[in-house]
Amino acid sequence: MSPRLFAGIAFVLAASAASSQPMHHPAAHAGAGHAAQIREALTAAPPAIAAHARVVDMEGHVLREGNNGFTCMPTPVGVPAGAHSPMCVDEVWLGAMQAYMHHDTSFRPQRVGIAYMLAGDTGASNVNPFDEHRTATNHWVEEGPHLMMIEPDPARLQGLSTDENNGGPYVMWANTPFAHVMIPVGPRHMAAHH
Repeated sequence: MSPRLFAGIAFVLAASAASSQPMHHPAAHAGAGHAAQIREALTAAPPAIAAHARVVDMEGHVLREGNNGFTCMPTPVGVPAGAHSPMCVDEVWLGAMQAYMHHDTSFRPQRVGIAYMLAGDTGASNVNPFDEHRTATNHWVEEGPHLMMIEPDPARLQGLSTDENNGGPYVMWANTPFAHVMIPVGPRHMAAHH
């Protein structure tokens, strides 16, 4: 998961939390721009989840209400043109993102959390959640369609691979409060094979 996306979603959380009411954009249900953002955001999740998910933009405006506990967001501003990384997360992941924004290393999920990125991601370090760019040593990965599972008991992640090139699930950000299992469900984008 891209640090830019993680931070963007954390911003949305902070903006929404600052208000006792959801932040509805004055024209949230009108206009081609909002419809396009909603369509893109919903590509992150399977149809059954997307059908009932809440959709917010990266400023925290509610573009569509939902009722299944998932919140979907379109690709954040600043992602390279043509790249997509919409995300759909449950409340556990929303909490993880809020902790990330505040560099809260005491964060521990209270239960298993699920997030979907079925349109893939634009890249992240597999070892450091706060790295924003590829380096020679940070195991940068641009994952294709995947889901992510965050686990309350880090011991349950022991024995799982941390190798992003193993051809299957792997632990991203191991030994950090934000450790989670990446579960690829489709091929990586061509850009991942630099």
